[in-house]
Amino acid sequence: MSTYKEQLPHEVLDRMKRKDQVIILDVREPDEWESGHIPGAKHIPLGEINRALNELDSKQETIIVCRSGNRSGRACEFLSSLGYNVVNMPGGMLEWPGDMEYGK
Repeated sequence: MSTYKEQLPHEVLDRMKRKDQVIILDVREPDEWESGHIPGAKHIPLGEINRALNELDSKQETIIVCRSGNRSGRACEFLSSLGYNVVNMPGGMLEWPGDMEYGK
């Protein structure tokens, strides 16, 4: 069974405020992404992860985000089973305490 870490939304925001190098992958659907997302996040919907593996660095810690934490958990299961260094953000964007960017 694959294992991965978890960080709560306020912990991720704290890391961003400290200017830690934080890579965020948002796996929500395009309409969800366009309604608001974490500044600097990369967007690959969950259903497209398999075809986009070459866009991710398996060694770089990547925080996976969705609306509530369920899809990001599934993405973490899949990616960690392939050896990717991933962190799930339980609570997702529903609990995101920071500012968001909006779709163009």
